[in-house]
Amino acid sequence: MNLLQRIANWASDNRDGNLADKSAADAAKLNRKESYKAQRKNYRREKKRVASELMNSLQDPAVIVLADWLKVRGTLKSWTKLWCVLKPGLLLIYKSQKTKSSHWVGTVMLTSCQVIERPSKKDGFCFKLFHPLEQSIWAPRGPDKETIGAVVQPLPTAYLIFRAPSQAAGKCWMDALELSLRCSALLLRSNSSTTPSSAYAGEPLPVSHETQWSEADYEKHFNEHDLDADSQTEAPNAAMSGLDTDSESEQAPDDEGVCPLQCEETPYVPYEEEEFGAQGEQVEELADENKSLIWCIVKQVRPGMDLSKVVLPTFILEPRSFLDKLSDTYYHADLLSKAVRDDDAFNRMKLIVQWYLSGFYKKPKGLKKPYNPILGETFRCYWEHPNGSRTFYIAEQVSHHPPVSAFYVTNREDGFSITCSILAKSKFYGNSTSAVLEGTATMTLLPRNEMYTASTPYAHCKGILMGTLSMELGGKINIECENTGYKTELEFKLKPFLGGSEATNVVVGKIKFGKETLATIQGHWDKECRIKDLRTGDETVLFKADNEMRAKRLTRHLVPMDKQLPTESARLWHLVSEAIANEDQVAATNEKTVLEEAQRAAAKERAENDKQHQPALFELDSYGQWVYKYADLRPWNPRNDVRQYECDYKVLTQTRVSETTADEEPIIRTRQPMATKVAKAKNKTLVLGPRDTNSDSSQSPQGAKRGSNSSVKNLALALEQVNQSLENHTRQLNDISRRLERMQYQPSNSRSMYSHDHGIVGGGISQSIVVKSLIYALIGLTFSLILRWLFK
Repeated sequence: MNLLQRIANWASDNRDGNLADKSAADAAKLNRKESYKAQRKNYRREKKRVASELMNSLQDPAVIVLADWLKVRGTLKSWTKLWCVLKPGLLLIYKSQKTKSSHWVGTVMLTSCQVIERPSKKDGFCFKLFHPLEQSIWAPRGPDKETIGAVVQPLPTAYLIFRAPSQAAGKCWMDALELSLRCSALLLRSNSSTTPSSAYAGEPLPVSHETQWSEADYEKHFNEHDLDADSQTEAPNAAMSGLDTDSESEQAPDDEGVCPLQCEETPYVPYEEEEFGAQGEQVEELADENKSLIWCIVKQVRPGMDLSKVVLPTFILEPRSFLDKLSDTYYHADLLSKAVRDDDAFNRMKLIVQWYLSGFYKKPKGLKKPYNPILGETFRCYWEHPNGSRTFYIAEQVSHHPPVSAFYVTNREDGFSITCSILAKSKFYGNSTSAVLEGTATMTLLPRNEMYTASTPYAHCKGILMGTLSMELGGKINIECENTGYKTELEFKLKPFLGGSEATNVVVGKIKFGKETLATIQGHWDKECRIKDLRTGDETVLFKADNEMRAKRLTRHLVPMDKQLPTESARLWHLVSEAIANEDQVAATNEKTVLEEAQRAAAKERAENDKQHQPALFELDSYGQWVYKYADLRPWNPRNDVRQYECDYKVLTQTRVSETTADEEPIIRTRQPMATKVAKAKNKTLVLGPRDTNSDSSQSPQGAKRGSNSSVKNLALALEQVNQSLENHTRQLNDISRRLERMQYQPSNSRSMYSHDHGIVGGGISQSIVVKSLIYALIGLTFSLILRWLFK
């Protein structure tokens, strides 16, 4: 009898044992309403029990099928060495052999995966674990309910490619994965149907008394109620219609199975007050009293000097922080959502360029500059999309000298995230100055594993000493995606000396695939840009900053002032902003000076104590880039993920995975000893973790004990047969390896069939034999030529 038949027999015996304990008289006494309430209660308990079984299997160190180092190929097409722990139905991946929360990378759900050998030219043995329908293979949480894994290079969504050190080790891993795939449900139930012996040593095992129902009761219930209406309760936004909801303790069906929030969600309010400057050249007419202040600034600087340390007067300041200013790019983040959904790579690039250009047309009236953020200053907000998803923006000033601002944007539900750190530099050239923003933003389309990089143009201000004070954008920027091969080149052109209004705020560019130009872009970044497809000759509007475009701007939500932390931008600068709004430049200058002096004092104190400032939200990665500490780059799982929310500057995801509460009845588990299986791979020993085969306790009443014992025996026998087959297969692999070593073309100390010193070519012939044959052939040919020449 094969394993699947034994599993089916075991499930049938278990069901028959439970049915024997049911009382038809008790079920007959319940009316329809009570039957439905009891059934719903049993349904919720069953969901929590299954989740608890999985968590117990995850957290039990004894439940391990196989554990060892494997190389894993990431989306960057490079290999990373990770510690892999194989459990029934699950594969846990860690950064190191210490399997703790901070080292957890991800959890692969094996229930719908397939494993196959993968050919490779390199040493070792490659195999691929994949979902046949290209769905996500990752679980949303870790063994300790972690939601954010350790930072490693991004891993694929629907598959993983592994490399074992030798062929024997790889075959052993494949056998173990096949065992875990076939027996995941069976092993979980045998392991989690009991309680640890340490918890109930010397005490009788508790028995869970739950209301039991027969199949006839379930069938009768669904015949009397609308099945479609009842099944809609599984959806996240479904409504219960036509059903009686008169119950004291039942949760609403919409909230059933949804985990509570990990922390208190930050309150936000919509903010629609926006200021738009006029289209065309951005100019500023200075009052007579302010011109003298400009001359005071000019006296402090010299051509080529960095202006980051120069104190600017408040009359040219825009009443908001630079961290707030950087968020202007995301008022049309719904264009990124469209790009994620589009299946054509060229259209995705067009939508991303359209979104990129939409971040510049909002500008203040006149020529204004935002506040330079204070070290440790933070800012947060979000935009709500028409479909209900949210794009969160988290920013922090991570360095003051040099001034570096880092931010993170995420919308997992729509499938994109952006990370960036910007170094702000400014140069003075006499009558003009330039503000250069050095840094590259990296955007990831999560479901597609595509990464786009983009740079930022510089702001050029002229007319400081002579002429009209004006500002415009300039420079060449690139938007490119290495995954698809598409690249966009944009050039923001400065107004020439004799240029008119048509030469102001001009942008030109082209979209390329490799070296081929597919489309050209031309227009004004604050008015209208058009794109021409060179393949078809069609020319369309790519972007237009009109009233219709402004009406499509997403509403931004901010934290109320009384709920903000002291380090948040609006609260930190509110006295300066109020003074500027009241046109009181003296008060604004005084309040700005207070903040600057406090920042200098804090820097002096850190220098005296030999301490460095540690950012609260961002950290440097191994490549020297600032990354968000709580970044979650997993694709959205609509079956389990409910929504994103923010608390304490952490953008988290609420899920539907049930959690066991402390007031529930304890789950019955017993520990079952089983012989340890050891599979010796070549140059490495892979150990199968201990499993149980004998059970000395039962969780069912006396009426069902006989059926339970027989099912456990059948289960143990099936597992023994599988493990015996695995051992025989491993023994055969080791025997084959030893025979290969004794062959003439295989060196005795080689670790694999493909050696660096003596490669194998053709149909198993070593390179040394080929070389010797060629030498002998050349000698024979030379000898025959000499003989022919002698006997002419």
